[in-house]
Amino acid sequence: MPKALGILSDSHGQHLRVRRAVQLLQEQGATHFVHLGDLGERELDELAGLPVRVVFGNCDDERTLERYARSLEIEVLHPGGCFEFEGRRIGVTHGHLLDELDRLFRAQVDFLLHGHTHQRSDATVDGVRVINPGALHRATPHTAAILVPSTGVCESIVVS
Repeated sequence: MPKALGILSDSHGQHLRVRRAVQLLQEQGATHFVHLGDLGERELDELAGLPVRVVFGNCDDERTLERYARSLEIEVLHPGGCFEFEGRRIGVTHGHLLDELDRLFRAQVDFLLHGHTHQRSDATVDGVRVINPGALHRATPHTAAILVPSTGVCESIVVS
């Protein structure tokens, strides 16, 4: 059974919505998670104990949050980074640093995940699948996404 990646972004302090998103993503088969930034300590608390990676966004105090995330044993890839998951290279960043988006795009990742715009999107650009899961705050509806990298299936999840 292929593993799935739960993708969250732009929760802006909505820790209960992060909790609900994680529950829904797990029900859909997510085994690992990534949060693409604009989050706070309470959201990190909701992610603690899960196999998760985070980056920080333009609304985050990255130094304080990085120390706190590491104290919870959450992997930090700020301002962006790449990892292997189910045989695919996945790049992650918040999306507000254009140089970082460009660096990850040129790193020949299979998937480039970002947030920041609060708008869901899924497009392939020069062979790179670029996915924004939407946002868990200041978006209608609030959304997250689940990605099965080995098959390329990506679905949006509405989080109420």
